[in-house]
Amino acid sequence: MYTKAELEQFVEQAKQYARYGKVADYIPALGKADPNDLSIAIYLPDGNVIDAGDTTHKVTLQSISKIIALSLVLMDRGEQEVFKKVGMEPTGDPFNSIAKLEEIQPAKPLNPMINAGALAVTHMIAGASVEERFERLLQFVRKLSGNPTISYSEEVAQSEFETAFLNRSLCYFLKQHGIINEDVEELMDLYTKQCAIEMTCIDLARIGLVFAMDGRDPFTDEQIMPLDVARICKTFMVTCGMYNASGEFAIKIGIPAKSGVSGGILAAVPGRFGIGIFGPALDEKGNSITGMKLLELLSKTYSLSIF
Repeated sequence: MYTKAELEQFVEQAKQYARYGKVADYIPALGKADPNDLSIAIYLPDGNVIDAGDTTHKVTLQSISKIIALSLVLMDRGEQEVFKKVGMEPTGDPFNSIAKLEEIQPAKPLNPMINAGALAVTHMIAGASVEERFERLLQFVRKLSGNPTISYSEEVAQSEFETAFLNRSLCYFLKQHGIINEDVEELMDLYTKQCAIEMTCIDLARIGLVFAMDGRDPFTDEQIMPLDVARICKTFMVTCGMYNASGEFAIKIGIPAKSGVSGGILAAVPGRFGIGIFGPALDEKGNSITGMKLLELLSKTYSLSIF
């Protein structure tokens, strides 16, 4: 049903849209990316991988890490505690906006996919130190991807740590309102390392597959996360996963997905397969413009929408 030749054809079609996007040059290390790069991997439950483009290229997770951190924290703390600190509602505001925090009382972030909500979630990762918490998250990512060699880019983490002024502002606002209670610089250290975890499209697709299979690894038969946690995460991917373009994405594509400003997209087609995409040319909302077009071609061709 899915062939490499067809995927390669879709990649070439989607690449035409790269000229309408731009790389995330406000993070200096990400500004070095080639906007014309585009690659995809589809990971099937029988172990087959169909790919196109340069799938050896490593991409940092950036906001894709938010969905992984959320699943870990839901297992650490439970639904009730997590959603005391962060809401469940989509927002029409940009992912780095502070506006809604000021409007809503009590001042908790609307959802875990915007930066304020993601910072609150990362704050809840269990552990006695930044190092222990990051190691727990990294081990979880390695288990989801089946790849024990996954690490993070020190260059990207440092680049983000040095330029994350807006995220620091969000942290101080959250601290003022009792959502977080740790040292802001320590939380920023953890969060920037989390965003700088890097992997290939194939690793991304393998994580997407675990979400697609309701938290179960089809190769080891291990239930890596409870079904309910996988369900909550996939719901957020549909309602909030593509920043403030999530509604349009749901109508045009209709696949649970999470994007990052590195140009990565993780998608999970429930019960069927995982998808990993890397295309660093971004639209004005911060989503991969070529990756979105590629997913649209796939969704329409194979009727992948869950709606």
